[in-house]
Amino acid sequence: MTRLEQFASKEALPKKPTSREPKVVDLFSGAGGFSLGARNAGAQVAFAVEFDKFAAATYRNNLCRDGKTTLYTEDIVELDANALAEKHFPNGSECDILLGGPPCQGFSTHRINNAGVNDPRNTLIYRYFDFVRALRPRAFLLENVPGLLWPRHKEYLEKFYQLAADEGYTVFAPSTLDARNFGVPQRRKRVFILGICKRRLTPSLNWPLKPSHSETSQDPEKKWISCQDAFLPATLGDPNDLHMNHNEELIGAFKNTPPNGGSRRDSGRTLPCHKNHDGHKDVYGRIDPRVPAPTMTTACINPSKGRFVHPTEHHGITVRQAARLQTFPDDFVFEGGLTAAGKQIGNAVPVKMAEALINHLVSMVCPVTEPACLPVHNEQKS
Repeated sequence: MTRLEQFASKEALPKKPTSREPKVVDLFSGAGGFSLGARNAGAQVAFAVEFDKFAAATYRNNLCRDGKTTLYTEDIVELDANALAEKHFPNGSECDILLGGPPCQGFSTHRINNAGVNDPRNTLIYRYFDFVRALRPRAFLLENVPGLLWPRHKEYLEKFYQLAADEGYTVFAPSTLDARNFGVPQRRKRVFILGICKRRLTPSLNWPLKPSHSETSQDPEKKWISCQDAFLPATLGDPNDLHMNHNEELIGAFKNTPPNGGSRRDSGRTLPCHKNHDGHKDVYGRIDPRVPAPTMTTACINPSKGRFVHPTEHHGITVRQAARLQTFPDDFVFEGGLTAAGKQIGNAVPVKMAEALINHLVSMVCPVTEPACLPVHNEQKS
């Protein structure tokens, strides 16, 4: 078994002992990176919500076959959070952890000037909190792009923190975590915001999770993972073993690009949008398999959108290769075709990173001896 196979396998990290199977909910679940990580950490996903039809099809076909998880495909704005809470957590049962990555396009660092400030998708972080209010989870973990922390989005974050305080949650400062530091063969920085019900705060609660891997570790098993194993042959008949079809001009540009690196300048291909500036250097560049891969974006199967050319072959990376870089196992099949699959992969939380974070949260907040997380107005005032 290669190192990458170890990371992408369905064998989970060692689980911290708990008195029962933790229950989680996954909002804006996409293809299911967060959910699969939760399962690998020993949790049960009670329900998930995903509106995109292709991502929902992927989630359903991979994560709902055992009948333990219900997937809702309606627009989350139209769903009744209180009704879902009563349906899935009746008779005093609890939601342990609420997960979710609200759409991040409005917060993306690729938006220039003040673009994205008034993007209506930004307000979906408040819809996420409607579910916090309804479910009363022991903890919630929200994932988003680093652009969420830019000053121009300050009011969204401040309001989110105030909503949490009003409902009896302590929210830790946003943590920017790099997937490389958690056994993922990809450099990928994302913001994670953790909220804990105040009843569950203890001096031993430790956040953010300390990295398990580093560039300088003396332990070979704890060094950053190179991405070389992502480019091993796919399983025969894998429906995701496909890449973009390129014209002869573009194939010629790839042939000009040195193995395991290169850039737009090496390719000899200059488009009008590339003239008069020195940006977009990674475009048409090859992935270097000796180090962690670049961030898998929603356009990761398109070499014109970044460093997404195969290390040695003259085409963009395949869906399966991109999925491996996000530590999805090879039997996890993405639906909807090439472009839709690439979008799902780019939007996903890396499975191995999700597993590490949730495994850590489970150990902190899931003993059954602790009191329920009641609304603030139900707590007895001193």
